Amino acid sequence: MSYTKEQVVKALSNVLYFPKGENIIALKMVDDIKIEGKKISFSVVFPKMDDKTIPVVVKACEGAILSNLGKDVKIKGNIHVKAENENSSLSGVKNIIAIASGKGGVGKSTVAVNLAIALSQKGLKVGLIDADIYGPSIPIMFGLENERPKVKEENGKHVVIPIEKFGIKLLSIGFFVDANQALIWRGPMASNALNQLFNDADWGELDFLVVDLPPGTGDIHLTLAQTYPVSGAIIVSTPQQVAISDVKKATSMFNQDKISIPILGVIENMAYFTPAELPDNKYYIFGKNGCKKFADELGIPFLGQIPLVQSISESGDKGKPITLDKNNPSSKAFNKIADIII
Repeated sequence: MSYTKEQVVKALSNVLYFPKGENIIALKMVDDIKIEGKKISFSVVFPKMDDKTIPVVVKACEGAILSNLGKDVKIKGNIHVKAENENSSLSGVKNIIAIASGKGGVGKSTVAVNLAIALSQKGLKVGLIDADIYGPSIPIMFGLENERPKVKEENGKHVVIPIEKFGIKLLSIGFFVDANQALIWRGPMASNALNQLFNDADWGELDFLVVDLPPGTGDIHLTLAQTYPVSGAIIVSTPQQVAISDVKKATSMFNQDKISIPILGVIENMAYFTPAELPDNKYYIFGKNGCKKFADELGIPFLGQIPLVQSISESGDKGKPITLDKNNPSSKAFNKIADIII
């Protein structure tokens, strides 16, 4: 009896990958299906090779094939396991960290930029993707508004070389479009742009790839969560209640079964105002410890507070992020948070 690829696909559609809450066919985890008489072989692609569900899924695949196609099928030992990014531009990336917020205006990009630099200052190899497709700000914050990445040809494919500055490898949609042009893109176009920033670039060896997400929850977040092996997410908020209510939605999104990304913790930005002339004074303009209380309620780590100081916005506008000044109080705060993340 001969079997067809369609029969194999139908059988494997009964196998669930529990971390994503979907079957392995729908998740496009099955590759290289080969049928030679009664012998059936294929590969199952996992986010990482240390995925604890690998033996469970492989056993479930064997059972699905035997129960649906018959006991004569030779499947034992013919299921190959490989990593999702084994031969991709992300093969050298150890950790992907998503920086998210429930709403705009809470300083998420400022946190992403300074956190990336703080990690780099500790001797780590760091990359930064500006995934805020509709409002990219990374080019301004690094003083690279008029820069364009170079492109090389590799194995018949055009590969983008990330721009390097302050020890960080950078890519942003802002490098490829007119800064004065509004991007009026539907979800699939935005998701395709994100995939190109990940897959069509030479990221090389990185300890951390920091991803600055758009505010809220949407297509970009889903594409990132369901396509790439994200190590964890960091939620950024300001202390006031209106911001924290939106953070709850972002937290809920990462906790959903089909996404299931660990939340590394919450960062409270603009926690208090400190005048330059009175560095020991703290004025809680937006309320006190709002994010800490929220983190305690949900049982997730509180990573720290970033003060509201004039030099943060000025340094970002000038293309020299505040963490480059190691003596600045905000720089010290970012370095403490970087230590916790590591």
